[in-house]
Amino acid sequence: MKLSQPNADLYIPSGEAAEAALKRTTYLGVGAHQDDLEFMAYHPILQGFSVAGEAFTGVTVTNGAGSARDSFYERYTDAEMVLVRRKEQRKAAMVGDYAAQFQLDHPSAHVKDAASTVVMDDLVAILEATQPREVYTHNLGDKHETHVGTLMKLVAAIRRLPKGRRPQKLVGCEVWRDLDWMNDKDKVVMNLDGHENLADALMGVFDSQICGGKRYDLATRGRRKAHATYFESHATDANENLSFGMDLTPLLQDDGLTPQQLYLRYLAGFQAEVLGRLDKLTGK
Repeated sequence: MKLSQPNADLYIPSGEAAEAALKRTTYLGVGAHQDDLEFMAYHPILQGFSVAGEAFTGVTVTNGAGSARDSFYERYTDAEMVLVRRKEQRKAAMVGDYAAQFQLDHPSAHVKDAASTVVMDDLVAILEATQPREVYTHNLGDKHETHVGTLMKLVAAIRRLPKGRRPQKLVGCEVWRDLDWMNDKDKVVMNLDGHENLADALMGVFDSQICGGKRYDLATRGRRKAHATYFESHATDANENLSFGMDLTPLLQDDGLTPQQLYLRYLAGFQAEVLGRLDKLTGK
């Protein structure tokens, strides 16, 4: 497989031939930065780790050069941080028993440039090689431009495939915004129970981010616990850890549907639910 960036990296933790590893993929995760997959897409990682016949492959699109840093890592240059973050992402792939881990090494500018096709070209090649059943990525409401840009490139790449060869499911996950606001019927509810030690180990690998001044591990663990408790108001907790996703599959089924239209559909559902409750309780 030929990828566009000269320093793009494909890591196969098992050491098997790349073609065989990629063909095992049932779940594909596409994240903007190193660590995005481990914090947002633990559900498919856990499925690949614990369920026979399932396998997770990760794709990290950007090089991570501009990450925030403090303490020990403040002395690192952008070029040095690229190498640190690449090494951390490889460690996570080993810990999570991924089938494969791609690091495409694009600058964020490639992702945020609507006219650029290089990221999309790489993603098409990966989709054709892996043919995943389900794909997990960022959601439409994320407030990080590189995250949303990654999603836009991914949707465009999938739409270049014939409909019969597209993934069956596309899920947008939580990072820089929760999805608890969505109506329950619209949420993709992901059970993260089991192997909590694995979840902690995967997050803990990214020392440059956590020690670098952001406790993403504690925040993500808290979000998962909070979702499990606040998901249902009139019953005891059915799960210890949950994450929520936005179902983006309609974008794969209808090429005429825009991301803006799909997001407005979910917003309209939320608005209708809230206004309906307020009308009921104020006698309107």
